[in-house]
Amino acid sequence: MTSITEKKWTLGVVGAGAMGRGIVQLFAQAGHRVRCFDAAPGAAPKAVEFALGMIERGVEKGRLSAEAFEAVRANVIPCAQMADLSDCEVVIEAIVEDLEVKRQLFRALEDVVAETAVLASNTSSLTVADIAAACRHPVRVAGLHFFNPVPLMKVAEVIAALRTSPQTVDTLSGLVSGAGHRAVVTADQPGFLVNHAGRGLYTEGLRIVEEQLASPADVDDVLRDGLGFRMGPFELLDLTGLDVSSKVMTSIYEQFQQEPRFRPSSLVAPRVAAGLFGRKTDEGWYTYDGGVRRPSPARAAPPLPSGVQVWVDPQASGHTGLVALLSAAGAVLTADAAHADVCIVQPWGGDATHAASALGLDATRVVAIDPMVPLALRRTLMLTALTSPTARDSAWALLAADGVPVTVINDSPGFVAQRVLATIVNIAAQIAQRGIASVADIEDAVKLGLGYPHGPLAWGDRIGGAHILEILRNMLAETGDPRYRPSPWLLRRVVLGLSLLTPEAARS
Repeated sequence: MTSITEKKWTLGVVGAGAMGRGIVQLFAQAGHRVRCFDAAPGAAPKAVEFALGMIERGVEKGRLSAEAFEAVRANVIPCAQMADLSDCEVVIEAIVEDLEVKRQLFRALEDVVAETAVLASNTSSLTVADIAAACRHPVRVAGLHFFNPVPLMKVAEVIAALRTSPQTVDTLSGLVSGAGHRAVVTADQPGFLVNHAGRGLYTEGLRIVEEQLASPADVDDVLRDGLGFRMGPFELLDLTGLDVSSKVMTSIYEQFQQEPRFRPSSLVAPRVAAGLFGRKTDEGWYTYDGGVRRPSPARAAPPLPSGVQVWVDPQASGHTGLVALLSAAGAVLTADAAHADVCIVQPWGGDATHAASALGLDATRVVAIDPMVPLALRRTLMLTALTSPTARDSAWALLAADGVPVTVINDSPGFVAQRVLATIVNIAAQIAQRGIASVADIEDAVKLGLGYPHGPLAWGDRIGGAHILEILRNMLAETGDPRYRPSPWLLRRVVLGLSLLTPEAARS
């Protein structure tokens, strides 16, 4: 018996824009029979022509035979009217993001296709249950959210609304898997899975700048160089357009009943009003010329001093590496903190001020270095409100002596990398806590949909769940902001000594 992933389906795609033609291409090159319809005259033939042109490139590059391409061509048909979709077993809608327009379309589709046909919406922000409510048979309605460009973004969200049948979910999951994409199943909740899991990078990056801890460029540099993100949050906001991203941030915050973890920043609205959208306006968090970013001036490290006495907290998690690094730069290591020129601490989730106070150190000589970011990648140096220019410059010069870049930031609990990563892990844990998606689907959705170097829960394991919890607790204690309250799902795994990748135990 042919499995869902192996079966050749007759599919309908309604909507001939960028997403629609990408969906046509994906399923046509997977060998399915594809019908494309758009209400705009001439739009469907153009979409089919575009999709076939992209597939034909495989012939030019030797990845597809001419005979195989001709077979694909024969299976892709533009439709002049919706009635031409009558034989489709699955219809995927990719039209304007308007609830009433989508409802009207789904009602019309029910009059065209068989009762057994599956109807899927590529909505990115609307509740699928709202769309399905217009249908006579909501059990066959689900969300099927692709990302642009569809053929290259190897993940799709299968969104199960409250009335969606398991068979509908299985059909769409198998269809996606058979086309070579990863199907992740998510509940019908705001942001679904990918956009939900991606909130931490943006909101915490904005919070850091809002608090004057670091500049947008500093945040991006630390997260890109130190944690391996392809782009920092402000580079991404400029790429997607702040006018678009601001609406998503506000929408998810409101749909989650103003959950503090998703609280937008007050920095955004004035920038949107001023038209600072990013690359498309040549001004955003950065400045651009025709979409090409102008280089930002680099801050040169101070001259390397000689004979500087440095004390390193012996309890610091990176003590050995720091001592070796500082010695190689010419520092004089001392066990006497009271007479050291520079005292170095490494708090998890705390700030330099509280670390100095807890250890009884002179805050004018204290600097903190982030223990989360490997010293070989980038060094983040945090100051107290009293750190002297001499202590700052001495530590900065010593840390930069081997050519590894140094970012100097102001005092704040959790540095930059710790705050952002702990927030990302905590949101992922809460997604698992609420059963919005499985652990495996959370991990793959974030890696494939957001391009993060690791899944959030696996990343938490790499840092250590206990460290993530410590960061969140310290940030909550120092700020009083409930956005940092730990997810119970995370807390329980740390208490039990479990991996964050451990799913919920089966319930009888």
